[in-house]
Amino acid sequence: MAENRDGQEKTEQPTQKRLQDSKRKGQIARSRELNTMAIVLVGGAAMVGMSGHLGQGLSDVMTAGFTIPRADMYDPAAMLLRLGSAIQETLLVLSPFFILVVAVAVISSVALGGITISAEAIAPKLEKLNPLKGLKRMVSVKGLVELLKALAKFLLVGGATALVLWTTLEDFIALNTMELGPAVTQLGRLVGWSFVLIATTLILVALIDVPFQLWDHKRQLKMTRQELKEEMKDTEGRPEVKGRIRSLQREMAQRRMMEEVPKADVVVTNPTHFAVALRYDQSRMSAPKLVAKGSGLVAANIRRVAQEHDVPVVESPMLARAIYFHTELGDMIPAGLYLAVAKLLAYVFQLRAYRTEGGMRPDSPRDMPIPDELQVPEKD
Repeated sequence: MAENRDGQEKTEQPTQKRLQDSKRKGQIARSRELNTMAIVLVGGAAMVGMSGHLGQGLSDVMTAGFTIPRADMYDPAAMLLRLGSAIQETLLVLSPFFILVVAVAVISSVALGGITISAEAIAPKLEKLNPLKGLKRMVSVKGLVELLKALAKFLLVGGATALVLWTTLEDFIALNTMELGPAVTQLGRLVGWSFVLIATTLILVALIDVPFQLWDHKRQLKMTRQELKEEMKDTEGRPEVKGRIRSLQREMAQRRMMEEVPKADVVVTNPTHFAVALRYDQSRMSAPKLVAKGSGLVAANIRRVAQEHDVPVVESPMLARAIYFHTELGDMIPAGLYLAVAKLLAYVFQLRAYRTEGGMRPDSPRDMPIPDELQVPEKD
């Protein structure tokens, strides 16, 4: 089982971050056997399919190259022009074949790990020159698999090549009896089929190599439990830092909420456990809005701020608990509490009139109509 430098076993599957980091460094799964097999197989098939075009084109180039006027033979400049023309014509004939092979080489090389460009992968690393690490790679599981693949390729490709030469030897010898054009076409066809037959033996090697490369790549990226913990801390943040951030967020939210208390029309209390602050603007709101709520010390702060800014504080335990548990901060009160809050606001408006104009002080509202589904019993 894989181990890290500290001797800890790598038992955990790689995380998404680990996979992304390895890809950025150029550490991706690659199969040279898949690449070789695809190039040889498609190249051979292309030779067979394009044998007529290639044979005719190359025979025309050779015919033109060996048909030289006497005057040109003694003119170096003319011979250079003919050579350049022959090279150009040859490239034009072979270009479709070369383009196809290059395209297959690129596609097969990125088929497993995808396309990645990494400066770290091409940067020189002195550790690769360390003979001890090189020896360690040779005696590893991957080194043993590479040795077995090399032996398998030698036996399979060698056997297939011998079989192809044995069965096509007479066809190759017969080429010298054919005219140039047909001979070149037949040569391309024979070579193409030879490559196709040899490539079929490489399919077996590729079928073994591709799963192994995927398995080995994932094995190398496995993590120890300690590495997984450290990455989770780096990714999600250390617990103490996250706790401090949450604490600061709560403090900021409470500070903003306390700034809304002086703007409230009334604060309803439990009287000590809960406190809720309501505001109602008849011209802008369809129902009273909860602007602050809290329990314990937060409730005490709400009452203190309300008293400092002359906001009426009314004791109504059932209504306070109903609003606290059934209304989110910033939302309108439930429709079932409209009647109770209307009686409360009526008292507040009468209290304001009493404070400014005098007269008889209004009595605090009692027996608030709270629907059964919104009642919250007080816990002992």
